[in-house]
Amino acid sequence: MSALPACPKCQSEYTYEDGALYVCPECAHEWPAQAAESADEAARVYRDSAGNVLQDGDTVTVIKDLKLKGSGGVVKMGTKVKGIRLVDGDHDIDCKIDGFGAMSLKSEFVKKV
Repeated sequence: MSALPACPKCQSEYTYEDGALYVCPECAHEWPAQAAESADEAARVYRDSAGNVLQDGDTVTVIKDLKLKGSGGVVKMGTKVKGIRLVDGDHDIDCKIDGFGAMSLKSEFVKKV
């Protein structure tokens, strides 16, 4: 079963989804489902391969050779990346790597320095 949030008005646990809204059958309160989801996204914590919490501006090191799609290059293990920016998505780190330019990395392939 999916875990729906309790009603913010009466704290009833019997809420249900109706399109883009959550509805409480006990007090008839309706609220947007997107508001509850955005609160979860705001609390997202980004972690590196060792479990350290990452923040914007951190310096990380690549922990394995990464082949680049589209060009024949490889980002070598041990490459330092300074000033990362965290974003939502599959590749959750945006950065610039000397010699390669701007790219996106997955946090599971880096370690915080």
